[in-house]
Amino acid sequence: MKVVLPDNSELELPAGASGLDAARAIGPKLAEQAVLVRVDGRVQDLRLPLADGDTIQLLTMRDREDPDALAVLRHSSAHLLAEAVTRLYPDVKLAIGPPIENGFYYDFDFVEPIREEDLDKIQAEVDRELAEGREWTRQEISRDEAREMFADDPYKLELVDTAEGDISLYTQGDFTDLCRGPHLQDSKPIKALKLTGVAGAYWRGDSNNPQLTRIYGTAFYSREDLEAHLEKLELARARDHRRLGPQLDLFHMSEYSPGSALWTAKGMAIYNALEDLRRRENARRGYSEVKTPLMWDVELWKRSGHWEKYGENLFRIEHGESTYGLKPMNCPGHMLLFNTQLRSYRDLPIRYAEAAVLHRDEPTGSLQGLTRARQFSQDDAHVFCTEDQIQQEIDGMFDYVDFLYDAFGVRELAHAELATRPDNKLGTDEQWDHTEGALRRALERIGLRYRVAEGEGAFYGPKIDFFMDDALGRPWQMGTIQLDGQQPERLGCTYMGSDNREHTPYVVHRALFGSLERFIGILLEHYGGDLPFWLAPVQVRVLPVGEAHLEAARDLAGRLGAFRVDIGEPTETIGKRIRAAELDKIPFTVVYGDRESEQSLAVRERGGEQSELSLAELLARLTPLLPSEV
Repeated sequence: MKVVLPDNSELELPAGASGLDAARAIGPKLAEQAVLVRVDGRVQDLRLPLADGDTIQLLTMRDREDPDALAVLRHSSAHLLAEAVTRLYPDVKLAIGPPIENGFYYDFDFVEPIREEDLDKIQAEVDRELAEGREWTRQEISRDEAREMFADDPYKLELVDTAEGDISLYTQGDFTDLCRGPHLQDSKPIKALKLTGVAGAYWRGDSNNPQLTRIYGTAFYSREDLEAHLEKLELARARDHRRLGPQLDLFHMSEYSPGSALWTAKGMAIYNALEDLRRRENARRGYSEVKTPLMWDVELWKRSGHWEKYGENLFRIEHGESTYGLKPMNCPGHMLLFNTQLRSYRDLPIRYAEAAVLHRDEPTGSLQGLTRARQFSQDDAHVFCTEDQIQQEIDGMFDYVDFLYDAFGVRELAHAELATRPDNKLGTDEQWDHTEGALRRALERIGLRYRVAEGEGAFYGPKIDFFMDDALGRPWQMGTIQLDGQQPERLGCTYMGSDNREHTPYVVHRALFGSLERFIGILLEHYGGDLPFWLAPVQVRVLPVGEAHLEAARDLAGRLGAFRVDIGEPTETIGKRIRAAELDKIPFTVVYGDRESEQSLAVRERGGEQSELSLAELLARLTPLLPSEV
């Protein structure tokens, strides 16, 4: 048989040859360093047979930044962790151990719970395994043989009973695990492996199942890559919005309402600045501000399709003989609002906007401060339009996105993802061909870099998701534009066309901040709390040197009334209060003492730069930081 190499040359191999055989045929050095093979774009274990005509790409240790090469390294590292744990805790039950972004984890059912302090002991055992060296061998067995082998492990038995296709095992040393693979040939490529944390996790993510102990770790092909990763983690911890929010007194979380923020006055200053921007720009772009109920009878969610596709995320309220759901999105309500009048093609497009409070029943373990919450507000909008108006409406939304990202200084960091039809889609393939094509053409016309996420669309239509890489290079999902030809039909939305016949409008869903809470969390982490001047909750702090200067300081604050100003009361030394202003991320601090006057103010900018300015010069310095369009 023949396989095709990346340079389009052909390699002749014996029938049934594996990826490893292909590597050996090219050269012994390649075979020694190979870690994985891509077959027609799909990853495959080196040990598995190839087929005649396959296009293959062999990945080696030199491909240390390739996501697939890292994934196989980390999957094998997860098995080393499982071996170490079973040696140290013979009564433990094993669940699963997949690679994940930036690392891996393995879930265990311990007889006695372990703590973070126990990680050092487990790490030492993993290090011993690496020093000894391990090789992985693959074996396929029957389902009955697998049941007998894992008879004492309920989690593995469940995996055997629910597995599709062949049952495969991987063995390293005297440890064998149920696994589809792929895995490394041996442990030599694992140059750096570190266990990073312990957490709880429900078996298969279901809170009705037993809670397991999840041990996290990460692994790399070089020690330098691990050190760079750990340094990045340390920076991420310092920028974590869950830390910065309480530290800067912007918001707090409470166990009495998990996934919902308690906003302080400072936090609301940021929130309201975004809300003011949203309302102002929506009005300028022809959107009508509307308001719809917080909860709806579940019959509405059934009609819209959300009950079947999204019902598990609805918070439900029983009242009398009816069941209501707190709304997780605004679209069905906006469609009912559209239906309150007879509509003509001359009325379209109709653009509804609403930043209502939404609720989604996210699992407790998945909550992440503002970025994954149960209660939040989207800058939601729905545009009802004809087929001919789709492109101009989407183009207008792209223009809106460009304006927003420019206002926040992140335009160069933006990219997109086109999410296509999922398995649980509503509608026909022909309808999806049309809506996916419209979004693809919009992306290509605007020239924004994007990738295709096959099967990741909403159940009612394809979508464009916008992402921003933050200051640490981490991608964050921001806004979304979704094209819907399904819900309007299900909810009876119609307009009278120029042909005097009824037609179903298309609806373009869009949320460009995403949720205001999530957007604030992302901004806090991107800027490390040093928000742009126009967004800072306190823009100027006036520090009277002593009590004798307090009245003059208050008068100065009044003259700066166009900005958000507070006064640092003289309860501490001036040095401590200057330091506090830096810790509070205040963009400008003005010290007022005996030598200061309207003609001479001691001004400190965030970061330490100092100058002496008159009040007029200070106003001239601050005013351009509030762009007229923002």
